[in-house]
Amino acid sequence: MPAHDTIETTGGVPIKAWTRDVPVEDEALQQLRNVARLPIVGPWVAAMPDIHYGIGATVGSVIPTVDAIIPAAVGVDIGCGMLAVRTSLSAEQLPDDLRGLRAAIEKAVPHGRTSRGGKGDRGAWGKPPARTEQAWRKLRPGYERIVAAHSRLDRGRNVEQLGTLGSGNHFVEVCLDEQSRVWLMLHSGSRGVGNRIGTHFIALARKDMRRHVADLPHEDLAYFEEGARHFDDYVFAVEWAQDYARRNRELMMDGILEALGRCKLPRFRADAMVVNCHHNYVQRETHHGRELFVTRKGAVRAGAGELGIIPGSMGACSYIVRGKGNPDSFESCSHGAGRAMSRTRARKLFTLDDHARATAGVECRKDAAVLDETPGAYKPIDKVMAAQRDLVDVLHTLKQVVCVKG
Repeated sequence: MPAHDTIETTGGVPIKAWTRDVPVEDEALQQLRNVARLPIVGPWVAAMPDIHYGIGATVGSVIPTVDAIIPAAVGVDIGCGMLAVRTSLSAEQLPDDLRGLRAAIEKAVPHGRTSRGGKGDRGAWGKPPARTEQAWRKLRPGYERIVAAHSRLDRGRNVEQLGTLGSGNHFVEVCLDEQSRVWLMLHSGSRGVGNRIGTHFIALARKDMRRHVADLPHEDLAYFEEGARHFDDYVFAVEWAQDYARRNRELMMDGILEALGRCKLPRFRADAMVVNCHHNYVQRETHHGRELFVTRKGAVRAGAGELGIIPGSMGACSYIVRGKGNPDSFESCSHGAGRAMSRTRARKLFTLDDHARATAGVECRKDAAVLDETPGAYKPIDKVMAAQRDLVDVLHTLKQVVCVKG
């Protein structure tokens, strides 16, 4: 018996949903039905167990499109994803007081956002380090090609945010696995430059389809068809932003490893296992004998033998997984636990005492500004994992002992 249910849609393709015993909002289901009604979508849409309502398209959805891409489904945090590395350290080699490790990470990686992202923003480099400048030199030609065609994008910060965390649900963690080995894990994407690219092309898609917007289930589902005026520009820009996001994570990890190397820890290595995966992106893939554009909006590729990361909340377990290559999900799995409620509701519902209890034993922020990220705001990760047992195998279970939030 398959682990998913099939939801039929009126005037659209089916939805295969891995959501058994996991709560799903009506609004999220309606978003899925809207996507399923588009003429470019098929042969079906896949819904992961962490699905929840999102801007543009449902978070936790896998959307295959034929000769077309929906920019708002990819979203504005293009290339957002995870990086995890296993170190040679063990739990007993960590200090009893973990505040020093948290402080070292916070000093090494610009995080959060101040001054509305303007001058003096703590989430950006004042003077980027040499390795960031070197990485930007490789990325810069692609950026210049993008802004040559779309001059409005040549603003804001690019190199200054390369190797930085961001805010919201982005984080850096020190974790222990089932054998008490120390892992480092982080979550971030393409920062401001990716946001500008996504926002710009979403607006262009709406403009290009202005004659057809009335026929769409929602204006956010405007799309570029192959051969359309802005299609090739968007494909190039989104692939560039995905490269930026991957490099962003690598640079942060380099900085964290250097910072921890200066702490009072035994000498260690961090190359036993490395996993770097996107969960907001689009790429060409072949499924069911046909070349498709597969958009994973809050989903991880889980091809046979491929490694992925499924994080929980800042007080719950996370998982290093190996994909089973399930063709029904377009070789995908969830990207996390998934929000159980909006940020506004979480701030109203939970108290600081609730948050302190939920994050007991974790060296992390316990202030009101992170209440929207408290563990209770997310779905139970154990139910999410159980619902996708035919998509991935769990290799390692991680529990954080330090968490740095953006």
